Amino acid sequence: MARWSMPPPIKVYEAIGAIGDGRVRAVDNDPARSAWEVGSSDGAKTYRVEVSADGREISSNDNASYWQGYLGYPAIAVLMARGTVHASVEATRALAGIPWKELNRRLKSDYARTTVEVARIVAERGGDFDAIRAEAAAILDELAALALERGARRRPPREGAAAR
Repeated sequence: MARWSMPPPIKVYEAIGAIGDGRVRAVDNDPARSAWEVGSSDGAKTYRVEVSADGREISSNDNASYWQGYLGYPAIAVLMARGTVHASVEATRALAGIPWKELNRRLKSDYARTTVEVARIVAERGGDFDAIRAEAAAILDELAALALERGARRRPPREGAAAR
């Protein structure tokens, strides 16, 4: 089975923000596989993430996971919700309420520019983006060490659609 590629750091920031916003919820927890839903920052989409019972295999129908082949923010957020990887309360608060979809659209998915804008927002709120950056790097190291396997590949939902 193929392993997930590692995402850019901004996907970890987005995942932390999803936790801070309360956009991650378990929908099914059977013995073989748990299923989760993660809402997009603008509420227009709901992504489905499934995790095997042993936590080694994960699938997600977000755009990055489907089109780019790296672990997208919904899957990372689920791993945080499950306690597999950890984000601090400070980072979670600082990244809550970030309008990711609007920023990515306005900045044409230029992750470097988006990161600069997010750092500015965090600083305006009194947060320490350097600490968040270091935390995200540690989370990426944790994800790499997990060597997670790719589950079933599913198309992303359309705007206004729930995950399937």
